[in-house]
Amino acid sequence: MAQAIQRVTSSALGPYQSAIVRIGFSATWLLFLLREFPNRRELYGPEGPWGWDMAQQLIANNHAFTALMWSDSTVWFEVVYAVAVLSGALLMLGWRTRTMSVLFMVGVLSLQNRSIFMGDGGDNVIHLMAIYLVLTRCGQVWSLDARRARSDAARGQDGAARDWAGPVLWSVLGTVLLAGTVLDRLGGEWWLLTLLWALWVFHGVWWAVNRRAPGSELRTLLDVLANLIHNATLAVIMAEVCLIYATAGWYKIQGSRWQDGSALYYPLKLDYFTPWPALSDILAGSGLIAMLLTYGTVIVQVAFPFTLFNRKVKNVLLVAMMLEHAGIAVLLGLPFFSLAMIAADAVFLPTVFLVWLGGRVALGRDRVLRRGRERVPEEGGASEEQAPRTLVG
Repeated sequence: MAQAIQRVTSSALGPYQSAIVRIGFSATWLLFLLREFPNRRELYGPEGPWGWDMAQQLIANNHAFTALMWSDSTVWFEVVYAVAVLSGALLMLGWRTRTMSVLFMVGVLSLQNRSIFMGDGGDNVIHLMAIYLVLTRCGQVWSLDARRARSDAARGQDGAARDWAGPVLWSVLGTVLLAGTVLDRLGGEWWLLTLLWALWVFHGVWWAVNRRAPGSELRTLLDVLANLIHNATLAVIMAEVCLIYATAGWYKIQGSRWQDGSALYYPLKLDYFTPWPALSDILAGSGLIAMLLTYGTVIVQVAFPFTLFNRKVKNVLLVAMMLEHAGIAVLLGLPFFSLAMIAADAVFLPTVFLVWLGGRVALGRDRVLRRGRERVPEEGGASEEQAPRTLVG
């Protein structure tokens, strides 16, 4: 028991898992926003069928938060959309991860709550994970923050002493938060108001302690609190994924179409869900394939939560679920739903695999950069080694 408590409080568990979840969901949201950029005003803006008055009436009843209801100006909408895109990109890269995770959450809630009828199951998952990511230390690896920390440690420099971007972001966002609180623009969501103020104060205290007393007991206490919150949130994310699959699987079992193995046949015959009609016709034309895919989907979803204590079986079902979502993206034309679910599944990927994957990606990046440097002498003239010889000759 003592060892378990020590482990939970002394470190943020699952650094690679939390990083891949961060990258996966921010990339999914970013790609969606870029994909729908030409249609953004119809989806979430002033030109959409879900007009300003209707949105105002709905939000008055459900008290949902959305910054888009602060003003019906087109300029304000473009600002919020731009912040959502920028925060998604920076969170994916891991720049100022704590701040960007908050802005990412604000962007997701603002757009989705503005037009709630525009989303699907993938949007619901992104909605939840955007809130959870705020409470995780998801920038420990595979981030610009981690790279900056390693660079400071190698040079023996104090990162907090040289940091200017952090205090500037903290001051600007604090001013915006104060204005939103005074003007009562948070939609009556007391939990969100409390969370945002708590995060703002905590981040300020964290920076001040790192700056003034990096080796103090208070610094250790802050680390323990951050680790506890991170580990608890990571457990909630895992439980959420299990709940999604268990609920989906048990509801499918109760449906007659899933019981007789014909459920997959019907979406393959809908024009809205057939981006590749020829491929859909081939699968729908085989009763055996349709039945196997239907039963396989139910079995995997129901069985997955029960396999978490058996690593080998869990990994097999995890691959099966990811392939299932890849198939949904191709066959049914739901790429962003599939990306969101694959990002959620990634929280269960083994650390060994993630470390190997990170090494492969880093190796590929280095090769690309090396080839780019090798082309420079050819395009620009003599290389550095050749230049002295040319001058002497």
